[in-house]
Amino acid sequence: MVSQRSAMVFEGSRKTARAAAVIRPGQGIVRINGFLLESLPNYLQRELISIPLRLAGDLRYKVDIDVKVRGGGVMGQAYASAIAISRALVGFTRSIELKRRLMSYDRHLLVGDSRRTEPKKFGGPGPRRRYQKSFRRSRPGALHRQTF
Repeated sequence: MVSQRSAMVFEGSRKTARAAAVIRPGQGIVRINGFLLESLPNYLQRELISIPLRLAGDLRYKVDIDVKVRGGGVMGQAYASAIAISRALVGFTRSIELKRRLMSYDRHLLVGDSRRTEPKKFGGPGPRRRYQKSFRRSRPGALHRQTF
């Protein structure tokens, strides 16, 4: 089903991580920043990136994919790479069945996820949480102990 097209470039992003996947006909070699996918040190990163390849089935052995990813953290880069690979496989093969399979597994593999972290604000350790008050507030109608 893979036609004799030359290399095509597809992009994916997650938070501040940006990935560009170059796909071409080949033997199923996947490289992330020049390293083979199987040689990545982080197990979870390898699993996330290989999800679209597993969903593609035998098609993965007919194409070579080179991914360049920059910015963000380890998991953001993994998600960005998975998105770029998913878009590359669907765009290169123009397979409606593969697109349907990826969308039913996880919609964000093709569409992306626009969520970002909320910035920290004053009066607390994070964006929503506030510092705890350490003084007692008086209840209406309660007797107060007077100190002199």
